[in-house]
Amino acid sequence: MTSPKDIRRPENIVAAKPRLLNDNTMHYCPGCSHGVVHKLVAEVIEEMGAEHIAIGVAPVGCAVMAYNYLDIDWIEAAHGRAPAIATAVKRLNPSKLVFTYQGDGDLAAIGTAETIHAANRGENIAIIFINNGIYGMTGGQMAPTTLEGMVTATTPYGRRVELNGYPLNISDLATRLDGTCYVTRQSVHTAASVRKAKKAIRKAFENSMNGLGTSIVEIMSTCVSGWKMTPEKANEWMEKNMFEKYPLGDLKDVSK
Repeated sequence: MTSPKDIRRPENIVAAKPRLLNDNTMHYCPGCSHGVVHKLVAEVIEEMGAEHIAIGVAPVGCAVMAYNYLDIDWIEAAHGRAPAIATAVKRLNPSKLVFTYQGDGDLAAIGTAETIHAANRGENIAIIFINNGIYGMTGGQMAPTTLEGMVTATTPYGRRVELNGYPLNISDLATRLDGTCYVTRQSVHTAASVRKAKKAIRKAFENSMNGLGTSIVEIMSTCVSGWKMTPEKANEWMEKNMFEKYPLGDLKDVSK
């Protein structure tokens, strides 16, 4: 018979809190994907043994508090400027694991130039891109990634192409750049998708350390507060609507 002492042995642990996630209470809304992605980032860094060389860059938006939860070195960037900061950090410290953690309102709006040019130069950084199709922290306004017809605080009758333009698929654009080595789109709304997202983050971090160029891991996310839905309904809505415009899977992988 297995004793309680045996159950607590490390080899019998099925799941545990990553050591790099501290005990601060997260501020994210219930059902938000940020907490899940934080856990994955922490797990990958631990498994790579990279906690002493990891440097994250987080800008403005819901991503801004990432440094409050993951116990690694962080730099806070001005809105949209994370890839530019990460470029400098990696060039000055090529042996470090350097990554950005950004939302779509940051990366695909005010940060479009920094994102595109860092990727086009092939900077050896990883970019984690949380896409919920909306400006979450500032009140639910339309973002560049907002879908056609999608209701937001600034498009109360839905996004209209003739007025607001088309949704910006920045990951697809990034695949056309010679400097990108890995571009993938994942999600964390099911257990299976969480495993795939973790694998993608690991690959992006390894690419950075191996000097292969820029990796972009886009993670489709929900915004229960901005979308005004329950977590369950938000996941259903994301699957039904967002995956058609932003299909999951690897978009570019030079190692294949």
